[in-house]
Amino acid sequence: MSSFKTRSVVLILLAFVLGCSEFIIVGVLDDISTQLHVGVSTVGYLVTIFALVYAVSTPFVTSAVGQHTLYRFELVLMIIFIGGNVLSAFAFTYPVLVVSRVITAIVSGPLISIGLTFANYIAPLAKKAWLMSWIFSGFSIASVFGVPLGTWIATMAGWRMAFAAIVVISIITMVLMALSLPQDLRQHKARKMASEHKQGSGGELELFRDRRIQLGMLLPMFNLAGAYVVYTYLRPLLSRTLGFATGTVTILLFIYGLMSLASNQLSGRLADHGGLLRMPRIFGIEAILLLLIPAALLTRVTGLAGLFLMGVMMYLINAPIQMHFLAVAEQDHPQAIVMASSLNSIFSNFGIALGSATGGVIVDHLGMTVTGFGGAVYILVAMGLVIWLNRVNKAHAAKKAEVAEAAAPAKN
Repeated sequence: MSSFKTRSVVLILLAFVLGCSEFIIVGVLDDISTQLHVGVSTVGYLVTIFALVYAVSTPFVTSAVGQHTLYRFELVLMIIFIGGNVLSAFAFTYPVLVVSRVITAIVSGPLISIGLTFANYIAPLAKKAWLMSWIFSGFSIASVFGVPLGTWIATMAGWRMAFAAIVVISIITMVLMALSLPQDLRQHKARKMASEHKQGSGGELELFRDRRIQLGMLLPMFNLAGAYVVYTYLRPLLSRTLGFATGTVTILLFIYGLMSLASNQLSGRLADHGGLLRMPRIFGIEAILLLLIPAALLTRVTGLAGLFLMGVMMYLINAPIQMHFLAVAEQDHPQAIVMASSLNSIFSNFGIALGSATGGVIVDHLGMTVTGFGGAVYILVAMGLVIWLNRVNKAHAAKKAEVAEAAAPAKN
């Protein structure tokens, strides 16, 4: 089981199961709230806790790899991941469920980071971009199929069985990983592959002194903060506010997942046609959409239209900002390419934490239907940041052109 296709399927399956584990709370929010006798906003904070722990812990746990083989480290992380989901399935109190989600979050980030390192190692040059894009799509597929399926399982057999299903798929994935992934890859070798063409002048932290990186990191954070103010409460919005039956909600979550998958696909096209230069207009449209969500929720038709359009727009920044990070690192900070490749994931989870926490406060004090207002504020901040970043990029390119022109030999 060592062919490229087999290994690729295993890594995509890893992303899928990680996505299912992270997103499942959105699909079983009402069930947990009812059975554990806690408010829906309190359960919503599980999304905040997971994302925050994920973002903060990932760099530290990944750095602990040291000289261990990535194969062994990945399998150990997978065992912990399975244990965290087992604990979730058997959590009979809210505090125990919180602990289980913290355990799962701590290892989820390093699992996908090391998985992407394996992908970079096993893929031939012509297939690297293809495999990377499919691994990221694994999370979208989890949103399309995993969350609605988990919701259906929760409806039929209880929310604990949804976590049990994740455990079963995780065990299968771990066995396939053990049988297929290369066992001799170490971190120093992977890092050398990423930067062997050029040596940087400083360590990885030098990357964070670059204004283009500083501004870029905030974009995925405020983008998903804006979306998750509303998205965290998607299921109760569909069931309680719009009044859809449980079976219909499962179908609507599936459709929403398709919208988010389309968002990822459109993001790739956007990166090839203007990228960040087009994002100010997109953010402006998204802010208007979120401001209209409270009014849209007055009827089923307009409510669904608004929520689905939000799904189409929520991931459009992904490919443009990922290409921005890698371009800056390759040109000016080649010693930090590995770190640069992880920034989108890390700060997206900071945004998920910020947005879901904000949504919880709004739900507690103002009601679920006005969450769109809070989301619009964060999207307007993102719009201001991308305008600033585009100006910085333009100034940097102009300065670099001047330096190159001055360094060119004088013409006779």
